[in-house]
Amino acid sequence: MRRSISASVAFAIALVIACSTAAQPVVVAPPAPPIVTDAPTPQPIVTVSASASAKVANDRMHAVLRAEADNADAGKAANDVNLRIGKAMAAARAVGGVDASSAGYSTWQVSEPNHPPHWRVVQSIALDGAEFATIAALVTRLQASGLLLSGLDFSVSRDARHAAENRLTGEAIRAWQARAQAAAQGFGAGSYRAGRVSIQTSEGGGPRPMFRAAAAAAGPAPISVEGGESEVTVSVSGEAILDTVRAAR
Repeated sequence: MRRSISASVAFAIALVIACSTAAQPVVVAPPAPPIVTDAPTPQPIVTVSASASAKVANDRMHAVLRAEADNADAGKAANDVNLRIGKAMAAARAVGGVDASSAGYSTWQVSEPNHPPHWRVVQSIALDGAEFATIAALVTRLQASGLLLSGLDFSVSRDARHAAENRLTGEAIRAWQARAQAAAQGFGAGSYRAGRVSIQTSEGGGPRPMFRAAAAAAGPAPISVEGGESEVTVSVSGEAILDTVRAAR
């Protein structure tokens, strides 16, 4: 009887093991990738920058003049300034080739030791144009009428700047190409192709101030002006993708 029970238990265990083995999926390993002995190496990418610059004559003149008034009555101070700036605007508009515009208006109370508080009003007028002598003569007239010269600046006009940028763009691109080719040769590549490239322009320094301090203190004698030059720069920066170099076998 014991042998019969032991044989039954052994048969049941064997049957369970057989079923568990049959239920497991068969895993097949993927084939190994082929060995490539002539594969290209990743293409090196270098960032290259170059620029071209030129001095361009300033052909625009900008002047800012102001009227100031102090009074214990804010309204009287404002009225004084408004009348003087109004006359200055009328005089400027009567001169051909000069653009006149308002450049600021401020009112504040001034408190000083041992003095009663009073109000100060300041209003400015801006002049712009290409005729330097005409603007200089107008500034001299307005100074004689009591206006103060806050500043005198020069800049390159939009048309002149764009013309210079167009000339410099070709130079900057050729300089970038030469530098990219030199980089390719330095890394052992025969040539390159351009990737992402950007072109940027700038005018070095912006408007150039001239005779700011001297002109502010000048009297009715004619002021002397010289426009000078500004530097215009075009920069090219971008990727140079070097030729693929094949690995040795």
